Amino acid sequence: MSDRHSMLAQPLHRPSAGRMAAYLGLFLLGLLVGAAGSLVQAAWFPGGLLLALAGAAGVFLGGAWATRGRAGAVAGAAGWMLSVILLTASRPEGDFLFAAGAGSYAYLLGGMAVAVICATFAPTRQPGGRSVRLGE
Repeated sequence: MSDRHSMLAQPLHRPSAGRMAAYLGLFLLGLLVGAAGSLVQAAWFPGGLLLALAGAAGVFLGGAWATRGRAGAVAGAAGWMLSVILLTASRPEGDFLFAAGAGSYAYLLGGMAVAVICATFAPTRQPGGRSVRLGE
């Protein structure tokens, strides 16, 4: 196997403008899904919880498939996480969106687990050519 075909030997390049726009769009979609899921999971328990987690999984896995890499899942998960963290903080007036209940904790922990699962099972780009195969 020559060095010119190895994925490790390739220098890192800045993503294209289209790919950066896709990551930004997935981040914003993750923000939206995190905020919507936090409202839905509390409103229609337990169906709302399942719907919110399914929506998050759709953004994470769909982002990974759309960008053909784990970074798409991570971009959506980062937006979801930021949204959820901002909504869990209480305000000076005493208002908060997440109550201390099983549904809220299941949404927080379940969403993190779904993000890790989707990033793990995301398709990854493989190097091309026959010379990268073992035994050839």
